[in-house]
Amino acid sequence: MVKFSDDKLAKVQEIVQRYPEGKQKSALIPVLHLAQENFGGWLSAETMDYVAELLQISSIEVYEVATFYSMYNLQPVGKYLFEVCHTGPCMLRGSDDIVTYIYEKLGIKSGETTADGMFTLKTVECLGACGYAPMMQLGKYYKEHLTKERVDSIIEECKKNAASNN
Repeated sequence: MVKFSDDKLAKVQEIVQRYPEGKQKSALIPVLHLAQENFGGWLSAETMDYVAELLQISSIEVYEVATFYSMYNLQPVGKYLFEVCHTGPCMLRGSDDIVTYIYEKLGIKSGETTADGMFTLKTVECLGACGYAPMMQLGKYYKEHLTKERVDSIIEECKKNAASNN
């Protein structure tokens, strides 16, 4: 069963209290972030139902938001999530080639995770860094001006970080 710890429940209440009484739905986006962070990096149906219960809204209202925004993962993801922008400016600068290269390098298509659970590839809508195209988000960081060599370097950096954390 999905359940926040007492300190996380207090954080949910703190978020809800930012909004006028009866407008707890306004807290949905930050509470979904908290849930994704706390329950394995993705939002299961059980997790979304739990968030709906906490905010006293219907489950469908949570599903609508979680499925609309690419920042929410609706299935388990790898330790490193490559979110490659595939909107116009990035496509013009070669993001399709970058996605293809990641597929060739790691053997995963968009929406897939490597067998070892290390990498997930996801194509996303604009990340707001068009001047640095093609680019991707990796956790909290933007990786910009992507080339095959830069992708190789990013993959190796991730592998080194994973090995040093074991």
